Amino acid sequence: MEPRLKAIEVAPGAYQAMSSLEMYVRKSSRLEPSLLYLIKIRASQINGCSYCIDMHTKDARAAGETEQRIYALSAWEETPFFTDRERAALAWTEAVTFISQKQVNDTLYEEVRKRFSEEEIVNLTLAIVTINGWNRLSIAFRAVPGEYQPGAFKKMETVTQ
Repeated sequence: MEPRLKAIEVAPGAYQAMSSLEMYVRKSSRLEPSLLYLIKIRASQINGCSYCIDMHTKDARAAGETEQRIYALSAWEETPFFTDRERAALAWTEAVTFISQKQVNDTLYEEVRKRFSEEEIVNLTLAIVTINGWNRLSIAFRAVPGEYQPGAFKKMETVTQ
């Protein structure tokens, strides 16, 4: 499979805008990096983004995430491997990712409010919006999975700033 185009080369400003959003989520929120990896992997699974699944599972493993939790992520509701906070974030990830099919219900919102501050809910939602955006870019332009090396995105950040 060949990529259709490389967005970073064709429209570096657009790539920078997405990267800035990513950096805000990483640096300005009090969300745990491990939680952000789970969100990124789960949304990418839902969207069928092979490039992002490849990238974020590699980065998650490099950051200490267990194989067991990564493998069980698509069935997180059926496993004991995730905390209540992670479960709330994963449910929120699914609801926001599927928002065009079904509105986010009040019961889920109240569950998320028990586990996250209002600022964290905004940042959690922004993290979900961001990965959904990356997924759509990667799928539309056929980003090719397999060659990504853990930490490569961090190296790219310094190049694009």
